Amino acid sequence: MPHVTVEYGPQENPIYQVGRKSFIFFRTPRPDAVDPDTGDRYPDVIVIWVPSESDKLALVQDQESPWFSTTHFDGHSSVLVRAGRLGELRLDELREVVQDAWLSRASATRAERWLAENRL
Repeated sequence: MPHVTVEYGPQENPIYQVGRKSFIFFRTPRPDAVDPDTGDRYPDVIVIWVPSESDKLALVQDQESPWFSTTHFDGHSSVLVRAGRLGELRLDELREVVQDAWLSRASATRAERWLAENRL
């Protein structure tokens, strides 16, 4: 995606931004995303912005899918996925979610230009 920069968080976790707005970041382990069997914090959670609450709900409603959320992200336009489960997603599905994340955070001018250039 154009105009993407990568910043790094306090534990060198990558944060992908467009126009200094984050749209994907690799989260550090936190107590709200844990293995239900062991209680261990997931070390590989990725936060991805979504355009709307309805987009978020469409992704997380299937309990078997890799997409999820936690109460920490209630009201936040993002979904979570573990890096270890990305292989369960189709490439076109992952591509669409990443593109939508970028579009939801890019300026209107950048988004319109990218959509026109890609005939979407």
